Amino acid sequence: MKKFKLSILAAIAITGLVFTGCSSDDDAPTIVNEEEVITTLSVTLVPTAGGNTITLVSRDLDGDGPDAPVVTVSGNLAANATYTGAVAVLNETETPADNITLEVVEEDLEHQFFFTVGGGLNITTDGFNLDSEGNILGTTFNVTTGAASSGTYTVALVHEPTKPNTGVADAGGETDIEVTFNVTIQ
Repeated sequence: MKKFKLSILAAIAITGLVFTGCSSDDDAPTIVNEEEVITTLSVTLVPTAGGNTITLVSRDLDGDGPDAPVVTVSGNLAANATYTGAVAVLNETETPADNITLEVVEEDLEHQFFFTVGGGLNITTDGFNLDSEGNILGTTFNVTTGAASSGTYTVALVHEPTKPNTGVADAGGETDIEVTFNVTIQ
């Protein structure tokens, strides 16, 4: 009787393995979209009426490592001027550097750049380029300065924001990178 019970249990176990080991080949594999590594955010501001191009750069080559990002601003913005802006994000842990901006543009419905002014800085940002559904993407934009002032200019890239939105406060999503620059207009 023991051999019979063991044979039945073995048959049941083997049958269970056969049915659970086989699966339908009709199931599509899940596509994994790995989160991009962003080490560098660069904003280039080109004056429309002559003058110096200004670059704002944050570079954090060790990512979440112990070293703080190196944040630089190449100079002061001119008062009462207009600039054409472009933002780029890179992964400089690879050689050559991987231009993540290309992926952001390709996946435009899933990304948006936000620009926030603080501390009395007299600046407006508008004229953003749009995604494929007519909502703000923000890889290119215009900056208009007012009277001399200083303050902060924060640039954030948000992944999967709610679009349209009125700004970063109601966009939701996840922040891929956010950098605050100390800016002076003179």
